[in-house]
Amino acid sequence: MVVAYAIAGSMKVDLMNDPLGTDKDGQPVYFKDIWPSTKEVEEVVRAAVTPAQFKERYADVFAGDEQWQAIKVTKGLTYEWNNDSTYVQNPPYFDGMTATPDTITNIKGARMLALLGDSVTTDHISPAGSIKADSPAGKYLTEHGVDRTEFNSYGSRRGNHEVMMRGTFANIRLRNLMAPGTEGGVTVHYPSGDQMPIYDAAMAYAENDTPLVVVAGKEYGTGSSRDWAAKGTRLLGVRAVIVESFERIHRSNLVGMGVLPLQFKDGLTAEKLGLKGTEQFDITGIEGGSNRVRMWLAPSIMQMAAPRM
Repeated sequence: MVVAYAIAGSMKVDLMNDPLGTDKDGQPVYFKDIWPSTKEVEEVVRAAVTPAQFKERYADVFAGDEQWQAIKVTKGLTYEWNNDSTYVQNPPYFDGMTATPDTITNIKGARMLALLGDSVTTDHISPAGSIKADSPAGKYLTEHGVDRTEFNSYGSRRGNHEVMMRGTFANIRLRNLMAPGTEGGVTVHYPSGDQMPIYDAAMAYAENDTPLVVVAGKEYGTGSSRDWAAKGTRLLGVRAVIVESFERIHRSNLVGMGVLPLQFKDGLTAEKLGLKGTEQFDITGIEGGSNRVRMWLAPSIMQMAAPRM
């Protein structure tokens, strides 16, 4: 059709009814006159495309051209991680994992990392945009010799868990109700009461093996099914997310990362319970991995997630 419009010299012609031009005898030539039939196309394909062409092209498919051969690779059977790379690092998901799964235990003495509102999206949880120089991720890159102009974005560095976990809950529009008047990845660490970046607080809790929870409202995890929203949450040490309602895929991703998704009983909210972020949480009923706990969280949520002052 592109060729037909070019022959006609205009995009305004009606290819089905208007002539494209005239032949040597001055007779009008229409689109149907130059359009090949199915039979003609098949004849040309048979003449031009042969099995020998495919055999020749695929004979050395694993050899590649000179540029491919020039790529430096290791000779081992597994990938050799480059510890100096700021784009790809070996994630710790399987560190300490054994062939026999660990015993499932209750969550005791958990602290709240963030108290959020409604419609928290996966981009709020794990932003894909630019990296601020004064953010934990920006400081990490600077410490590793990356110039500010080369920071790129969280999305481009999702192969580096060190960047991505620092970027979890770092969206500049995120509002943590534990730190009123702030915007961005800010929280309050307890029992110190110090205000700090969410990542820094998570690492401080990790030093004391303190499990964490995130509390939010309705429609938690909406938006794109961003796997790092669950990965980053787990790497920060969050053991459970307690909300009024979940987006289905994000809830599934949390389960896949070993984060327990819990829902308040109908009618109950963090506000009605008076949660402020100063509480400690005991989440029971998990130990032993009973089917009731895994399958029927909503009816028993307040028994499993009653705050302990």
